[in-house]
Formats: sequence, C-alpha cells, structure tokens
Amino acid sequence: MLSVRFRATFAVALLAAEAIAAGHCTAQSYPARPIRMIIPFSPGGATDTPARLIAQKLPDAIGQPVIVDNRPGAGSAIGSEIVAKAQPDGYTLLLTGTPFAAISTLYGKLPFDPARDFVAVMQVASAPNVLAVHPSLPPRSVKELIALAQAQPGKVDYASGGSGGATHLFMSLFLSLARINLTHVPYKGSGPATADLLGGQVKVGLPGIAIAIPHAKAGRLVPLAVTSARRVPQFPDVPSIAEAGVPGYDATVWFGILAPRGTPAAAISRLHREIVKVVRLPEVENAYLATGTLPVTSTPAEFGAFVTAEIAKWGQVIREAGIKPE
Repeated sequence: MLSVRFRATFAVALLAAEAIAAGHCTAQSYPARPIRMIIPFSPGGATDTPARLIAQKLPDAIGQPVIVDNRPGAGSAIGSEIVAKAQPDGYTLLLTGTPFAAISTLYGKLPFDPARDFVAVMQVASAPNVLAVHPSLPPRSVKELIALAQAQPGKVDYASGGSGGATHLFMSLFLSLARINLTHVPYKGSGPATADLLGGQVKVGLPGIAIAIPHAKAGRLVPLAVTSARRVPQFPDVPSIAEAGVPGYDATVWFGILAPRGTPAAAISRLHREIVKVVRLPEVENAYLATGTLPVTSTPAEFGAFVTAEIAKWGQVIREAGIKPE
C-alpha cells in the first residue's frame, strides 16, 4: 500500500504535470471553440466598424467564429463587468473604447477595477474629432475662438453628446488647457448634438471626422482643428488643436481589446498576432479611413500602458471639471 507521504507527493506531481499539459494545449490548440467579443455600447455606435471588421475577418485566421455581444449601459461598466468576471481562458474578450477610461471616476465604486482586472491585447483604432463652429460664429481659427471666449466668458455655447461622454471630456480638456469658459449644452447622443450645431442652435461642437467632412465641404460647418496630436489624412489642411495654439492637447476616441486578468499569455499572443494581420488588411484600412477612423496595431504592453495613462488623464479632467454622469 502506498504511504500517505508518497500519495501526497504523487498527487502534487500529477497536478504539476496537468498544469504543464494545459499550458501546452493552450499554446498549441487555442482557440478550440468560438470567441465571444463583448461590446459595452449599443449597436450602431462608433465601435461598430472595428468590431464588425474583426468579427468578420478574424475567423479566417483562427478557425473559430467570433460572436459580437452588445451589452451597453453605465458608460460601458455593465459590459466591462461581464468580461472582468468571466473565465480567463481567452474565450471572452472586451472591445471597448475611451469611456472605459472614465468609468471608475464617473461612477465611483465599481464591482471590478478597470485598472487591474484586465490584461491588454491591443489597440485597434483611433478616431479623432473635429473642433468646429457654425458659420455664423466669427472665429476661423482656434486662436480666434479662444480670443472670443476670453472676451465673452460663458456666452458662447458648445454641444456634447452627453454629460461625461467623450465629447464632453474632450472639450473640458480643451477649456482647461486654453483657460477659457464655454457653456456646456449636453444632448442625448452625438446625432442630436450635431443636428443643433448644423442648425446654429449651438455654435461650437466636436463632431467625428466622417460627419464633419461633408458638412465642411458644403459650408455648413467650419473646421478649426482636429483633436488628435497630429493632422489626419481625411483633413490634411486642418491643424491639430496642439498645433493651432494649445500645446499638449491630444484627445481621440480609441478602441481596443482587453481580456480578463489571468488570461494565458499564449492566448493573448495568438490573438494579438492575428488581429494585427486583420487590421493591416488593405480592405480593413480603407474601411477604417472611410469612417474617419485610423488603424492602430499596438503591442499588448503598449496598449496596457496607454489604458493606464488614459484612466489617469480623464480621471483628472473629470475631477477638475466636476463632471457627473447623466
């Protein structure tokens, strides 16, 4: 009969062997079943382009379907919690964006920690906005808008897609760095905000690139600058806000993929390698550019550091501006 000590030693050795085998299996055969990609926003939003393209193209490389599952609510917190608490096996992913960096500050105590309960896969896209004015407003440059706001503090209004949303955060950062005051007019979504900007009910806004281009060409909007650190190919003659007189300004709607903390490194590596190939496909790049989005293929380490920086950045903006969620 085996001694108790021998049986215990054998059991430990068996568990270690099983762990090694499991790791080997993950590296060699992942994925072995469909992947669920949770989008913490409503269908039809800005995440649709990268999510749809990745879900369509990635199965060709990994041999498994990618199922898109929209779980909107609470500024992306509802869908994010589902992924944070999912089994960390590489089969549940989060394709999220800029609001993810703000939820811990906006909503206070959450049942998960955005900074610690996820591991980065990669950033897949970046979408700048356009600082634009209605033609009836005199400024034709960022410096002229700042001068007008300084001369008439609080008398010029701007539209956002909602309190605590990306355009509200982007404008709050602009006002802070430029040291000016504009009156915030929040709307329930970017559509109504853009409609009233075009109609002149509000004079300043931050529409997306794809929306701004046709209206700028038709003379219904005057683009002053883009929110990204550098100019974008869709608006080559429009400077960045930083270039136009507000040094240090950089704000874009970003999209990236996260997985639950503890997801095997082999799964993260495989996902990153194959998604990079998808994002670099000419048809995918063209689809991105057509919707005002720029393709990005960061490493997991780069995206992890970026998300950490974004959480700190927008947390500071929210606290300093006293922003509250709707």
